Parts: sequence; C-alpha cells; structure tokens
Amino acid sequence: MNILFFLTPKSEVSLVYNDQSLSQVLEIMENCRYTAVPMLNRNGRYVGTVTEGDLLRFVKQKYSLNLKNAEDYQISRVPLRWKYKTVSIDCDMEDLMDVAMNQNFVPVEDDSDNFIGIIRRKDILEYCYKKSRAGQTLMNKEGKGA
Repeated sequence: MNILFFLTPKSEVSLVYNDQSLSQVLEIMENCRYTAVPMLNRNGRYVGTVTEGDLLRFVKQKYSLNLKNAEDYQISRVPLRWKYKTVSIDCDMEDLMDVAMNQNFVPVEDDSDNFIGIIRRKDILEYCYKKSRAGQTLMNKEGKGA
C-alpha cells in the first residue's frame, strides 16, 4: 500500500516556522489544541517538532519570561527534547509503522527533503482496525455458510 493514502497534506496541517516568536507559537498551539506541531524553515524543510513540554521547559528556565518578552525569542531557540523521525514519500508500510509506533504523527518529506504533510498514527490505526473488522466479518460469514 502507498503511504500517500494516509497523508494529511501540508496545507491542512497546523505547523509553525522556526523564525516565529515564542509568543506566536504559543498562540498557534493554543488555538489548534495540539500538543505537538511540525516546525519548518521558510524553505519548507522540516526542522523538528515543537511540543508543549518543550515550551514549558523553556519558559521555566527563563523564569522571568512573560508573554511580552516571548516576542523576543524565536522558536528556533527552544531546545526540542524529542527528535521526531521523518519518512520519505516513497517509504514502505513497514518503515512507516516502525516510526508511527513511537510518534503521534510522522512528518513526510518529498525527494527534495521538503515537508509535504504528516501521517497521523490515528489514521493508520483506524485503517488497520477497519481492515481487521472487515476480515473478521468475512470469516464469520464463511464460517456460518460451511
């Protein structure tokens, strides 16, 4: 199966850019209500994933920081605790599953290493569940007819 079946395109993904201020990123994450979002540079390349925990640790370390001061900090100055793995557009399902088991979403890059979207672990699980249920239904029907 082609992994593009699961792709949520970049245009539909809540994301941030590494030159945005900490204040802007906090606002974006508050509005989208995600606990982690992809971070890109302005050339469209994936540079990491920002989590709420990354932001909280940074604010805690800068204990005098308030939202006014947060305008002075680019999000690229926030240390990221986790290195989210990416997959290429042509990866196989097995590689995708290996990465998705450890991340809520998997950033996907094209052949030029440009970010093109994400694959949510939830979408993969829903697909597998439906396939499993469909197989179970088929087995039940075949078993009853015998």
